Amino acid sequence: MKKLVVEWLKKAEGDAGTAKREAKVKEVGTNWDAVCFHAQQAVEKYLKGLLQQNEIAFSKTHDLSVLLNLILPVCTDLKELSDDLEWLSAFAVEFRYPGEEAVEEDAKSALAIMDRVLALLRSKMQGQSTL
Repeated sequence: MKKLVVEWLKKAEGDAGTAKREAKVKEVGTNWDAVCFHAQQAVEKYLKGLLQQNEIAFSKTHDLSVLLNLILPVCTDLKELSDDLEWLSAFAVEFRYPGEEAVEEDAKSALAIMDRVLALLRSKMQGQSTL
């Protein structure tokens, strides 16, 4: 596996771990925005790693739908993720500023999507390298 791909995946795994750790905080003021943001970031970085592995160029974007559309020609089975990735994309930017606030249910959904997407993307990368 290419060195840059491994770096993308390591960063993605770091974001996934951060999302899961923050979700376990059981105190008033749990940062649900951060859970959702890091879940989105983990998926974004895995998609970018997969694109990099397949030598597909991509621009600087946080829009998961844009990244998905770039990889679909070589991974058509990922089309089923379209609605979930569109929903998760909102947590990259909109929820980082005043006016929007994630709640626990958003965080649970974001984590479930992240877990499902990462499992699928890991299986696509399996055998190419270990993290």
